[in-house]
Amino acid sequence: MVSTAGIVIIGDEILSGRTKDTNSNWLAKELNLLGIRLKEITVIPDHKIRIIDLVKSYSKKFTYVFTCGGIGPTHDDITTESVAEAFNLKLEKNKEAMKRLEIHYKNSKIEFNEARQKMAIIPIGAKLIDNPVSAAPGYIVENVYVFAGVPQIMHSMFGGISNQLTGGKYIF
Repeated sequence: MVSTAGIVIIGDEILSGRTKDTNSNWLAKELNLLGIRLKEITVIPDHKIRIIDLVKSYSKKFTYVFTCGGIGPTHDDITTESVAEAFNLKLEKNKEAMKRLEIHYKNSKIEFNEARQKMAIIPIGAKLIDNPVSAAPGYIVENVYVFAGVPQIMHSMFGGISNQLTGGKYIF
C-alpha cells in the first residue's frame, strides 16, 4: 500500500498575497523523496470551521496530514484550538512545551509574556515535535502533523519527524 499525504496551508497572509507559500513546494519534494504520494494541497484562511472540517476530512483520506501555520502567539493563530476541536480533545498548557519555551526566552531579551505562553498550549495527548529554531513545538495528533508556518522552522520540524514516516520507493 502506498502512503499518501495532504497538506493544509493556513493563513490569511498567504491568501492575501502578503506572504508567499513556499512550504507546500518544499514539503512536496521531501515527501516525494520518502516515497509518500502527495494527493492534495489546500490553502485556507484563519477560519476555525474551515480548519476543523479540512483537518477531519484529510485525516480520513490520507495516511499523513501536514498543516503549516497558525500556531504562533498572535490572536489569529487558531490552528491548535481548531485541531483539538476536530479530534474532540481538550487543550492544556503542556509542561514540556512550557519548559522548552522558558529556557529559550530566559536566554533572550524577549519577555515570555502570556501571548508567547500560548505556544505551549497543546491538545491533551498530542506528541510534541521539536523546534530547534525557536523552541515553540509543533505536535502530532493521530495522523496530523502540525507545523509552524515560518519556512525555516517548518523545515527543522519536518527534519525531526521525517524518519518516523513510512513511505516507499522514490516516486519521480
